[in-house]
Amino acid sequence: MPYCTQANLVDRFGQVELIQLTNPTDPAAVTVNATRVDDGIADIDALIDAKLQARYTLPLAAVPRVLRNIACDLVRARLYEDRITDHVAKRETAALKLLDEIAQGKLQLGLDDAGQAAPSSDGPQFTAGARVFSSKLLGDYA
Repeated sequence: MPYCTQANLVDRFGQVELIQLTNPTDPAAVTVNATRVDDGIADIDALIDAKLQARYTLPLAAVPRVLRNIACDLVRARLYEDRITDHVAKRETAALKLLDEIAQGKLQLGLDDAGQAAPSSDGPQFTAGARVFSSKLLGDYA
């Protein structure tokens, strides 16, 4: 399962930008070059897997939103190639730093080591105790 899809990239950055990035030599292009997008996604998936394989069992059962966002930023930077803007380069640097922190265990994905969603332990805990009152016991007060 890829960490992001072409649809995720379009949602985050827009169809027009993706068309321009995937067709750098064809200013008249009107469709996304899916082959270039798929190659970029495959490259970034391999990078993320390499960073996370020591901490998590891959492939993950589900892609956490933070990993999808990291993947989108990294694929976008990859598609810019040597025309990368300062803004995109800063996002790439931030995404790589975040990925490194996840790989080092400084940040958690909310998954166990097998890549499954870990149960939350910070919410309220409920336990059922023995009944103190019953209808028979309270029958005299009705």
